[in-house]
Amino acid sequence: MKGAAGFLAAAWLLIAAAAPALAAPATEEAAKEGMVARYLLQAPDGRILTNTDFPGRLQLITFGYTYCPDVCPTTLASVSQVLKLLGDQAGRVQALFITVDPERDTLAVLHRYTEFFDPRILGLTGSPELVRAAADHFQVSYSKHLEPGQPADRYAVDHTAGLFVLGPDGEYLARFAYTAPPEQVAGRLRALIADLPRSGKPQSPRASPASDR
Repeated sequence: MKGAAGFLAAAWLLIAAAAPALAAPATEEAAKEGMVARYLLQAPDGRILTNTDFPGRLQLITFGYTYCPDVCPTTLASVSQVLKLLGDQAGRVQALFITVDPERDTLAVLHRYTEFFDPRILGLTGSPELVRAAADHFQVSYSKHLEPGQPADRYAVDHTAGLFVLGPDGEYLARFAYTAPPEQVAGRLRALIADLPRSGKPQSPRASPASDR
């Protein structure tokens, strides 16, 4: 994982150098909320992915961690239900689970966790710095809490809950509260899908090399 982490860090520096251009919000709604919706993270299969790597598809994103006792399982179960409600249109949506606990959520752990809820949900992780950068871009806050007397690796992570929707170019489109019912989310996604270009099928995300998986 060290090689992949180095690749990610170097790539992020290149993105950061172009920050004035990239930071410009892509939509009026994003401008109102100050959302730039950027990430540069790694998938369990070793791919390096960014918010622009899902052309032709919407992205349905949530942040959390695999040791989460309640909010994250509930959210991912809801995401799975959204995909079921979309039926054949689910292929126009990529569901993503971005960890806020990269120290414990390894690639293998993330894969097992997301697959349990729905194999169509893709888990993403990276170095603590890259995860923090992604969370900041989405205005997601998180912090560790360790109960007195507990081992150092038995901590909880308080974090912002909810769902984010990105467009086919990786721009921020919408946000749903944690309490939003799957039917509401699926209905909004159907409306957004109807506005997507109809030429061709959604493309698979671009694969970037990872030197160490």
